[in-house]
Amino acid sequence: MRATFRTAALVVAVSGGLAACAGGVKHAPDPEVGSTSAPAPAPDSVPRGAPALRPSKPTGMKIDAAGVDAKKMVDLTVDAATGELGVPNADTDADHPGWWTQGVTPGEKGVSVLVAHFDTRHGPALMKEVKKIGLGDLVEVPREDGRTARFKIREIEDVNKKDFPTDKVYGATDRPELRLLTCGGEIRDGHRTNNVIFYADLVA
Repeated sequence: MRATFRTAALVVAVSGGLAACAGGVKHAPDPEVGSTSAPAPAPDSVPRGAPALRPSKPTGMKIDAAGVDAKKMVDLTVDAATGELGVPNADTDADHPGWWTQGVTPGEKGVSVLVAHFDTRHGPALMKEVKKIGLGDLVEVPREDGRTARFKIREIEDVNKKDFPTDKVYGATDRPELRLLTCGGEIRDGHRTNNVIFYADLVA
């Protein structure tokens, strides 16, 4: 089914102090209709990876390279009124990742999107060691069915929120992929200026 991306600027502003992190995760497509972008498979040099898993909700996230071992996953949705993608609550879930529930579950065919805070007004958060994550590192996502979807990072982008690559992040794919979004850059007007985006492929 063909559809359209929302054309308005979709910037999520997290209420909080100077270190509000994940404000600015933006440009989520309308979950009712998906995306107009053509399928964007990984580069030919990347192996096809593991076969897709059956649907099962994520229950946490582990990234050994950055000391991340979260035992909870927060459900995230797009605000129907604003078109903005939600983020984990900065006061109660700064150390828990969130999953965009209107996308596929991690390990299914398609793009699964996770969001986590770098910092908040309370201080460092789950992704505080984001700079330690590199190409080839694993993002492990345990699931309700008892399986763990393991993704290998093949690309990292650090982009200004004004230049967020909507189509690249949310575009259709014919393989199980993960996008992990957090924040970076300097603080301006109480929010980080950039999004750090990890593109990863299912390998187990």
